[in-house]
Amino acid sequence: MKLIHQAVLAITAITIGCAGAAPAQDYPTRPVIIVSGGAAGGPTDVITRIVAESMTRHMPQPVLVENTAPAHLGAQRVAQARPDGYTLLMSNVGLAAGATLFRHLAYDTAADFAPLGLVSDAAMTVIARPGFPAENFAGLLGELRRRGNELNLGTAGLASAANLCGLLLQRAAGNHATIIAFRGTAPAITELMAGRLDLLCDQATNTAPFIRDGRIRAFGVTSAARLPGLPDVPTTTEAGAPAFVMSTWHGLYAPAGTPDAVQERISAALQAALRDDRLRSRFADLATDPATPDRASIAFHRRYHVDEIARWRPIIEAAGAFAD
Repeated sequence: MKLIHQAVLAITAITIGCAGAAPAQDYPTRPVIIVSGGAAGGPTDVITRIVAESMTRHMPQPVLVENTAPAHLGAQRVAQARPDGYTLLMSNVGLAAGATLFRHLAYDTAADFAPLGLVSDAAMTVIARPGFPAENFAGLLGELRRRGNELNLGTAGLASAANLCGLLLQRAAGNHATIIAFRGTAPAITELMAGRLDLLCDQATNTAPFIRDGRIRAFGVTSAARLPGLPDVPTTTEAGAPAFVMSTWHGLYAPAGTPDAVQERISAALQAALRDDRLRSRFADLATDPATPDRASIAFHRRYHVDEIARWRPIIEAAGAFAD
């Protein structure tokens, strides 16, 4: 009788184990949703839709996009979703910075997400209104040091990459301009071109066309090398600010607790998508680089996620630039 009881327990354990493994083995059996942490038509939304379209070609089920703004509410939705691989998050550097920017989040940025791989990197540009009184990036920093809050610096919102770049700019200058927060990049660039805003730091994706046609002045790019689309604009490192290096990265996340096999399946589809010629061509049009295979890996993204949270914490705390 005892042997029969043990056999039943063993069979039950095997059955439960197989039941737990089956969803990962069969995944996905229905459409996968990527929540885009940003407004429709914005950079994150555009990148998410390109990636979702390409991933669909490498998955047995469609990958769909849903916008949830503001970004931290999209992140909250995914953090609290069932960890089964059917609700994912596309976010950017703002997710890491948000761990400090928002002091009352309903989730733990470090613990409640499973990084699946980085997706893209886009350099930031330091730009100014026409006629700004500086000849180069060193001169711009000199103006900031000399005039401080007489100058105004635009952002696309406190949780935006533009604001984070602006914090680095002020840190490099050792002085603070007057911050003017806009609802997105477009109105900030409009004010800059009109001469009513002095400075802005934003993605080359958004600013390159205006730089090329001379409607705004560019003083530096925050990438390690000059951008092919803006070959005459020096890097901030060339201009004497080696600590001022930043990219607007995007990454794909699942809720923490998602089975490893499901994470690996999604990561494999992402890696395949990033090799897709159509995706790479569309990213090039956006002045955005697809993540390299090592950066698109789960292992790298896990480390990077933690490092980025740690990187932005002292910068935001020193500026006192909280979003709540």
